[in-house]
Amino acid sequence: MDKGIFIGGGAEGYRTPQYLRLDLANRHGLIAGATGTGKTVTMQVLAEGFSAAGVPVFLSDVKGDVSGIGTAGSDGFKLHEAFMKRAATIGLDLQYSAFPVTFWDLFGQQGHPIRATVAEMGPLLLSRLLELTEAQEGVVNIAFRAADEQGLALLDLKDLQSLLVWVGENREDLSLRYGNVSTASIGAIQRRLLVLENQGGAHMFGEPALDLADLMRLAPDGRGQVNILAADQLMAAPRLYATFLLWLMSELFESLPEVGNPDKPRLVFFFDEAHLLFDDAPKALIDKVEQVARLIRSKGVGVYFITQHPGDVPADVLGQLGNRVQHALRAFTANDHAQLKQAARTYRENPRFSTEQAIREVGTGEAVTSMLQDKGVPGMVERTLIRPPGSKLGPIDADTRAALMAASPMAAKYDRAVDRDSAHEVLLGRAEAAAKAAEQVAADHLADREFNTARRYSGGRNRQRTGDPESLGSALGAALVKELKGTTGRRIVRGLFGTLFKGR
Repeated sequence: MDKGIFIGGGAEGYRTPQYLRLDLANRHGLIAGATGTGKTVTMQVLAEGFSAAGVPVFLSDVKGDVSGIGTAGSDGFKLHEAFMKRAATIGLDLQYSAFPVTFWDLFGQQGHPIRATVAEMGPLLLSRLLELTEAQEGVVNIAFRAADEQGLALLDLKDLQSLLVWVGENREDLSLRYGNVSTASIGAIQRRLLVLENQGGAHMFGEPALDLADLMRLAPDGRGQVNILAADQLMAAPRLYATFLLWLMSELFESLPEVGNPDKPRLVFFFDEAHLLFDDAPKALIDKVEQVARLIRSKGVGVYFITQHPGDVPADVLGQLGNRVQHALRAFTANDHAQLKQAARTYRENPRFSTEQAIREVGTGEAVTSMLQDKGVPGMVERTLIRPPGSKLGPIDADTRAALMAASPMAAKYDRAVDRDSAHEVLLGRAEAAAKAAEQVAADHLADREFNTARRYSGGRNRQRTGDPESLGSALGAALVKELKGTTGRRIVRGLFGTLFKGR
């Protein structure tokens, strides 16, 4: 029987070979440790293992040095001899090889553009992204409700900006139905949208939107595709980064069918810099993340959080992370010592050594590990030498990246944006039609006045007056009521995070 993904081990008595069992890999995991202790290499090793087992992977490259997984390592690498020595120590026959990769980038520069529509993002995550107050979030919910009832497609930021203008113009009528809509809240939201646009967030919204099936592809040789999100520039807008990955996780949760306990995951999702997800997050959002982490494993998805300290992850979420790799933690202050003790207490003790001392002492590329065993029982903590990766350690050059992107079938599907008619165009068309109608009413009113004062005489019968201001106001009011009642009969269903439930 295949033991799973070999993580590492050693010849010494306290180093037992460690394997991540594929049938328990959807129970999620944690990779933690101080900066420079080897977390990124561990993520690369796990990604290689999952790919080799036929499991697609999605991971974020926050420092720009994971792209090397797309090319093979070589004996010319400066750490080659150290890698071979470590491989011999842990009983590994190290073979260098490249892995199938697809590069993605929200900005479309270092990978294929990866987009979502505003409607798919939903009001909850959008409000989180914009850092809105409760009152402002309420206005966003009203705007989404109005768009749903009107059948207005919210695809990109200009759709949302135009919708907010419409909401402002009709705030009195909307306030009667849904609650207070203030111009101050609308103005604040528009300003936050401008900030997001200046940060490059507009690239995230639009079409063609990401098809989740494209993240779950297999290479022709049966290996899982490794999807790498270029996030080094994205980290300049950490709220955008965290919200995007949370949206992606929620889409997986809402879209995929239940599969129970599969022999191996359908997809493994690595969330680097995981603390950004929880920093300043409201309790309601953290509760939803905990709920998704608990339930998404039945969809065959494993989620692995990478962060500096286990305490960065809320306790309810941390309790769902069964497979753990803990790199070194440094203790320089009283608070550091307290965090170190807390981290050590989360592991099943090994009588052969002190977990707390081991976490403090392990060197770069070494860790204390605990993998789930039969029936999901946490394994005893072990000191582990992490195996060397078979792919290149470090970034690839721009020409190699460009060649891999050009050869990808995703280029033809996503590289060119599509801007079809949506809320912005519909509302602009309505405004132009209303302006023309107002001009016609004004012209008719002027003609009637001239006729009745005998300035113009045609010999015909006096026409009925239809253009007085009262009739104009009544006509526009009736049109507004008709719009507010909705003309399409669409009922939009939203999931746990408020994201669009697309008839799955």
